[in-house]
Amino acid sequence: MKRILLGLMAATALSVSAFAADDKPAVIYDLGGKFDKSFNEAAFNGAEKYKTDSGVKYREFEIQNEAQREQALRKFASDGNSPIVIAGFSAAAAIEKVATEFPDTKFVIIDAVVEKPNVRSVVFNDNEGSYLVGVIAAKASKTGTVSFIGGMDVPLIRNFACGYVGGVKATNPDAKVIQNMTGDTPAAWNDPAKGGEIAKSQIDQGSDVVFAAAGGTGIGVLQAAADADKLAIGVDSNQNGLHPGKVLTSMMKRVDVATYNAFKDGADGKFTAGVNVLGVKEGGVDYAADENNAKLLTDDVKTAVEAAKADIISGKIKVHNYNTDNACPYK
Repeated sequence: MKRILLGLMAATALSVSAFAADDKPAVIYDLGGKFDKSFNEAAFNGAEKYKTDSGVKYREFEIQNEAQREQALRKFASDGNSPIVIAGFSAAAAIEKVATEFPDTKFVIIDAVVEKPNVRSVVFNDNEGSYLVGVIAAKASKTGTVSFIGGMDVPLIRNFACGYVGGVKATNPDAKVIQNMTGDTPAAWNDPAKGGEIAKSQIDQGSDVVFAAAGGTGIGVLQAAADADKLAIGVDSNQNGLHPGKVLTSMMKRVDVATYNAFKDGADGKFTAGVNVLGVKEGGVDYAADENNAKLLTDDVKTAVEAAKADIISGKIKVHNYNTDNACPYK
């Protein structure tokens, strides 16, 4: 009888522990869809890895318009999903509102800060990762002219641009960097045709390395560069394999890791709210090297970028952050 009671007590404790943890995860993608080969797809990959490792299924939703962010957040929270990861800075207002309505639900926003006791805000030092690919671009360029194409013209993307120019100029002070943004509305994230047009214009001006930080729009940039026999740099996910030998590298932004960690922390009862900043030192941003760009990353290029990486980690190099004063010192 005693053994039965102890067994029941243990089972009860286990069920309470399992109930206390959050293992009904969900992810909401930003405009552009989960298969954008970039930002959203990184979140998808993190969710998929968690499902593979844990055997736990997750819910997901691809928004089609701005209003659906709040609707999807509220629906998932009402259904008991937690943690709920939402990708993109544009979700800040929606998550602030819904997180207040559901104080026992855990939320994660990527690329923005929402100060609520049940919200984890994951932000990346995009400027540092962009600095690294700027070093690579400057070393690889034969014309001395490289370029940048951003998606929606917002401080987040200006920070990518500023870091990139910083890395280029630190490597070749005489280099020219052409910069263009795709637009000033969310449609700028998903316009491959316009991205391709801008890339062609920059190439006509002498650019032989084009870095795109533009979500799905970047797919058109990479295609245009490959068609012109020039080099492109991908973003967020590893895009080296989209055009092997023509994608110089990709600025990796580990949205996949942020999503995976959120799901796992919720399941393990280790979820913490607050701001989580991920830079080069934390492994949050980096450049991508694999078999697809192995011949492009020469020993000279790798030596230069690894030195820059070490100096950022040590603090010797402090990459300017556009978000600190809405300005970039590089010309």
